[in-house]
Amino acid sequence: MNLKAHFLPALGLTTALAACSPAPSDILVPDDQREPLMQVVQEEARNDPAENCLLLVWSEQEDPDVEFDRAHDAVNGGAISCATGTSPSQFEAAIETLREAAQSGDKARLLEQVGLPLLYIDAEGERRELTEDQIDALFDEVFDQRMVAVLRDLDLSQMTVDKDQGAYFKLGSLWLVVDDTGGKPRIVTVNRQALDEAAEAAKEQAERGQGKTLD
Repeated sequence: MNLKAHFLPALGLTTALAACSPAPSDILVPDDQREPLMQVVQEEARNDPAENCLLLVWSEQEDPDVEFDRAHDAVNGGAISCATGTSPSQFEAAIETLREAAQSGDKARLLEQVGLPLLYIDAEGERRELTEDQIDALFDEVFDQRMVAVLRDLDLSQMTVDKDQGAYFKLGSLWLVVDDTGGKPRIVTVNRQALDEAAEAAKEQAERGQGKTLD
């Protein structure tokens, strides 16, 4: 079975990082911390292209989480900052919100994390771009028990990034993208067909005694 994620989200990144940019001259941090921080990150950026991407992202954030972002930028597919235009800490915040909303059954909070229009691909592969009213009407179909279970178990370490397309889980069952550099990602694609394929692939792996997690 081809395990490559398919059906890329119809919505691309508004701000694509065509190449890692040089370190910006001004990171939005307190004045008394700015100079030491910049000396350290600029020095490390010379030896690490991904650091340049983080610098670009941090320049658009008021209070970047430098330590967390450095420690978690590398995932399947490459650096989160270079591929998506935002920081790992922003994805972690979105993932935590989605997990909590799924665990508590908070529909309103979950919908706040959804971008519009939402590309919904059903189990037969039919594609529909849903408006806010349509998402509300089809909520129990789009976010059924299986998809809610996926949301409850989201983990940054299991995420895969695709350059200028966004980030996904479970072979593309769930896609998140960012509208603005340094911003918080939102769900833009729910793919039930990919979720079925991920479940089938997991079953096949289990039968072969291979317990590798599917991204």
